[in-house]
Amino acid sequence: MYPWNLTRHPEIFLLGLSEDPELQPLIFGVFLSMYLITVLGNLLIILAVSSDPHLHTPMYFFLSNLSFVDICFVSTTVPKMMVNIQTHSKAISYEGCLTQIYFFIAFVSLDDFILTVMAYDRFVAICHPLHYTVIMNPRVCGLLVLVCWVFCHLNSLFQSLIVLSLSFPVDLEIPHFCCELKQLLQLACSDTLLNDLVIYILALPFVGGPVAGIIYSYSKIVSSICRISSAQGKFKAFSTCTSHLSVDSLFYGTVIGVYLSSTVSENTQCKAILSVMYTVVTPMLNPFIYSLRNKDLKGALKKIFGGASYKRIFWNH
Repeated sequence: MYPWNLTRHPEIFLLGLSEDPELQPLIFGVFLSMYLITVLGNLLIILAVSSDPHLHTPMYFFLSNLSFVDICFVSTTVPKMMVNIQTHSKAISYEGCLTQIYFFIAFVSLDDFILTVMAYDRFVAICHPLHYTVIMNPRVCGLLVLVCWVFCHLNSLFQSLIVLSLSFPVDLEIPHFCCELKQLLQLACSDTLLNDLVIYILALPFVGGPVAGIIYSYSKIVSSICRISSAQGKFKAFSTCTSHLSVDSLFYGTVIGVYLSSTVSENTQCKAILSVMYTVVTPMLNPFIYSLRNKDLKGALKKIFGGASYKRIFWNH
């Protein structure tokens, strides 16, 4: 028997990255800076894609969706953490914790799926260039994104709902800056066998499927590039994939790193710090990776800022 009362609506406390009061202003400043950079950078990509007709293509349509998902992803966790630091409170309601879990699962799955769709888009563009406009028509692109959103939210809803059947101690302390499903299950007093089974079963289509799709797409892309006779043609074909490969490597590299570190180390604070890499750092770096290596995006951004500068000069005179 547990020496504490069991309840389905416990008080939950997020311990954050550090309990040292002197570090809280520094953590707040760092996360506020990263959050603003992430939101601003991804908003600029969305604005550039929507304002420039030359960027109304499947590749940039998927990129703008990825940017929107990244904004939503960081907004799920970082604002609540900053509010807690400012109010000197670690509390989050049971409903708020479940809401965080729901959107966390939904948006990390969407990141996964949209990266897969972007890999498929590059596969069609390089391996089947003559049929590209037919295969990747606007209807298909819209349908692919819609399917991603529907399936990811259904998966998230299902995993969040089955948590409601669990009982918890009155007070829960989560050694993290946000609510994560796995950590919440470890603190439950009820049997979590069903929840664990659901996680592992759904991991196959929602994690294994996208990873297999990305690996297959890029293996075919590499094979097609190797068959191109001219060095210039090879470079041009490969240059269209470098940004995608960089983002894929960053996303999956950090996720795998966090997973491996969690199996090796029992240091919960270390795990929380490492998880910042894919929950905050990756969404922040994505706009830089795509814009710095992309002439079309840089051109669209120059037009936006050039137009804004011209208007400011005009109104000043």
